[in-house]
Amino acid sequence: MHQEAAEASRVVERQLAENDAVVRELAARLRAEPPRFIVTCARGSSDHAATFAKYAFETRLGLVTASASPSVESVYAAPQQLRDALFIAISQSGKSPDLLRNAEAAQASGAHVVALVNVEDSPLAEIADTVVPLRAGPERSVAATKSYLGALSAILHITAHWSANAVLHDAIAALPDAMGNAFRQDWSPLVDGLRDARNLFVLGRGYGFGAAQESALKFKETCCLHAEAFSTAEVKHGPMALVDADFPVLLLAQDDGTLRGALDVAREFRGRGARVWTAAPGDRHADALPIVAAPDPLCAPLLAVQSFYRAVNALSLARGYNPDVPPHLNKVTETV
Repeated sequence: MHQEAAEASRVVERQLAENDAVVRELAARLRAEPPRFIVTCARGSSDHAATFAKYAFETRLGLVTASASPSVESVYAAPQQLRDALFIAISQSGKSPDLLRNAEAAQASGAHVVALVNVEDSPLAEIADTVVPLRAGPERSVAATKSYLGALSAILHITAHWSANAVLHDAIAALPDAMGNAFRQDWSPLVDGLRDARNLFVLGRGYGFGAAQESALKFKETCCLHAEAFSTAEVKHGPMALVDADFPVLLLAQDDGTLRGALDVAREFRGRGARVWTAAPGDRHADALPIVAAPDPLCAPLLAVQSFYRAVNALSLARGYNPDVPPHLNKVTETV
């Protein structure tokens, strides 16, 4: 897991170079024939990438983006009206039967199907109208790392070309170096603080909410540590009652309109005696973790997750687990 996570910056560099032609062609098609809306379909870490896509597409393109529930088609066989929609399936393996069934149904109903997939000769790639390879190479650790970050960078790449946003293009070009720097950040205080923990919240909002979801999953699957992700707004609608001196929090934030509210939540929880680690611009508290400045707020989740992966790998080892082979899990999960 550590080695594969460390490769993510090179994955992004390779992806931006080798995918440019296919992404340019896709973006030109989408500008010429704009979809009515966007639907994403994914499971696990890939679904957390889909959360990121929702915020990227809705804020930078103004297109409603919804997450499909795979069982609606694969179990209930309820056809969806997707004519003139863009359907984006995200997967490392491209093999799960429910994902394949939904992609086929979307295509049959008139959607343009795009596959963000790591295995380029997978069944999903064969179905799709457009394939955007993640180019992460073999990923042997059960816990996805470089393929997840590759999915986020592919979403950024599509967004930049589709919106023809030169500033975002420049920000993405700076990502590989920034990600390499992010992986070197020392988050050992988080590792030390959570060594004996049993529960925690991971908070994020907007662009960073998918990163919070991904971090909570990694705590569970590699550390056997119960973690739940909430937005910094949603946590105040009930879940915050759990937070006290025995209930720690990890907060991820980026420098946009959500930052002030996120730091307010951190201060409130610290006021109750809770340990709150933050990866957030402008926080000077002793439990603020070192971060790399993002070239654009939309890039911040990639940098935070890259730093987090190194830390959660170390935490898994510190808690006596093997992060490469979590208990009871398989690399490819095929759901129906």
